[in-house]
Amino acid sequence: MDFVVDANVIFAALIKGNLSYRFFFLKDLHLYAPEFILIEIEKHRNFIIGKSEHGDFEKVLEVLKKRITLVPLEDLRAYIKEAEKISPDKADVSYLALALKLKIPILSNDKDLKRQNKVKVYSSQELLNLLSKSL
Repeated sequence: MDFVVDANVIFAALIKGNLSYRFFFLKDLHLYAPEFILIEIEKHRNFIIGKSEHGDFEKVLEVLKKRITLVPLEDLRAYIKEAEKISPDKADVSYLALALKLKIPILSNDKDLKRQNKVKVYSSQELLNLLSKSL
């Protein structure tokens, strides 16, 4: 299964090691994100480390980076206008553009992102339910 992964899922994985973190170890789950996600993580590094329940931020970050295919923003240009039209939040445009480009859903716990109806959005819990049905 392929998903565009939103920053909130990555932050949750870096902070808590909860359900979101476990998704990164499922071999049949392929995750994609706009490459600027690394800048977002760096921007919030101190906050994440301060809240983290993990012992080693760098180690966890390296694992996550290996499991996410990063896509340059240049590759999304053709989809930005459509994404801007459907996005409930300017911050989500890149994720929607990537989902439109790859024709895959988004994994996000952002309830506002579900207000558009062009791209399917799964919360962590919904993905867990979907995966448990396929077992």
